[in-house]
Amino acid sequence: MRVLDLKNTILNIKQEFSEYFKERDAEINGSLLALLSGEHILLLGPPGTAKTLLANKICETIEGGKFFHYLLTRFSTPEEVFGPLSLKALERDEFSRRIEGYLPTAHIALLDEIFKANSSILNSLLTVLNERKYHNGKELVDVPLFSVFGASNELPEEDESLEALYDRFLFRYKVDYIQHEENLEDLIFKNTDDFVPRTKLSIEDIKEVQKRARDLPVDPEVRAIIKALRRELKNSNIFVSDRRWKKIVNILRVASVVNGHSSVNRMTAVLLQHMLWDVPEQREAIRKIILDRVVSGGTDTGKLKLDILDLKNSIYNCLQQELPDLVTCNKCYEEDRKTTGGLKSSRFSGVKIQRNLTFDNALDLLKHHTEFPTHTYSFGLDYSNLNGSLNFESLAEQFRRKYGFEFKISLDYGDKKLYEKEYENLEEKVNYFRRQIQEEEKALEATLRENIWVSEQDSQEILMKYRSKNTDIYEIVSALNEIRILLEKPRIFDVAVEKAGEVA
Repeated sequence: MRVLDLKNTILNIKQEFSEYFKERDAEINGSLLALLSGEHILLLGPPGTAKTLLANKICETIEGGKFFHYLLTRFSTPEEVFGPLSLKALERDEFSRRIEGYLPTAHIALLDEIFKANSSILNSLLTVLNERKYHNGKELVDVPLFSVFGASNELPEEDESLEALYDRFLFRYKVDYIQHEENLEDLIFKNTDDFVPRTKLSIEDIKEVQKRARDLPVDPEVRAIIKALRRELKNSNIFVSDRRWKKIVNILRVASVVNGHSSVNRMTAVLLQHMLWDVPEQREAIRKIILDRVVSGGTDTGKLKLDILDLKNSIYNCLQQELPDLVTCNKCYEEDRKTTGGLKSSRFSGVKIQRNLTFDNALDLLKHHTEFPTHTYSFGLDYSNLNGSLNFESLAEQFRRKYGFEFKISLDYGDKKLYEKEYENLEEKVNYFRRQIQEEEKALEATLRENIWVSEQDSQEILMKYRSKNTDIYEIVSALNEIRILLEKPRIFDVAVEKAGEVA
């Protein structure tokens, strides 16, 4: 089957299943990927959530597929799962089971309450799940099994054997009852038992997908995401076995082959959210980490913004000088009186400041003078006497004479070099991120649309996160420009202070 035909086949199957299994898109995706990659899937949730029906219908998509279903209890015996003993073989003093119609001959199996399996079943079950082999007496039988659907109402208790069994289930889904009323109404009044999948997959198709996926390259971005995820999970005491990581990468390759991709790209890594959690409480935290890393390669705009603000504040602190007296801008004061009916506002009066009227530090005053070079000033707390208006040069001269105060308009040499180096590093990061954003803007929606494994919910959240990062970048660039101005020692500051010196 050609790649395009395979993709259309999977799309048709997904469409058929979505019409009958409401609010199960993620589980449908996982079931199909488990089938195509030869992995197992765990459905964790209460009874009556269509787990058995979904597994059965997935099996029906395989031409000639055989389905095995059994409800396990702690009293279940190997005969119930692997077949009864052969009486004829016993007559020959041989131990052998009649396996036809049981798990060793199934393509898809559903084992309900799988974690209630006892030790007499577990050893053989683990071999079947992992090696696809079954020891039937002296004979080692090849098992045609593609996937086992494990269903359970609860997670396994602490038990080494059950933990090994749990680890075999690569896909894990928490299945809930239907939430939306219109979907529930559709379920109640529509006979889903009559659903028969029309689109089929052949066993040859499945094997061909697995063959193509074996050597598909993985993009460097995906490798970086996986390595970073592994570190973050370990730091959170979530440990994923080496075997699972290897199988997870194979899943991403299979998904990419079906999409028609020549390599595993970053958007396919969204699927990792269904393969990494140990308990349901971890799902949302892991999902958030994965989506953050998938969007723009995991660049954390929040941290980038914080780093830039920290640098700006550090420079401000170095340049900040407390003025020897409060300075009032006469022009702004008069405009404020017109709009507030004469309400005087100051940080000393306890009344909310309407405009930037008063200054108690040199840097804010210099910035104000840069923006409004014709405004005049007076100093002191007496608002009733604003007749002695001073331009900035005269104000600076008065401060020098009366208080011996000199405006500091640039950083010390050592501080300046240190901050310039930090600025250059941040500027490089911002420029790289801006290029990334611009490139993604053109391709993101198309990429999500053509990736058949990314759910609608995930697509919307990825787009929302992208737009949030796009907004962040404008704030980041603005703050970075402000830092650049501070480091370049604006010419207007030099001129202002030089003129004040000439007057003196």
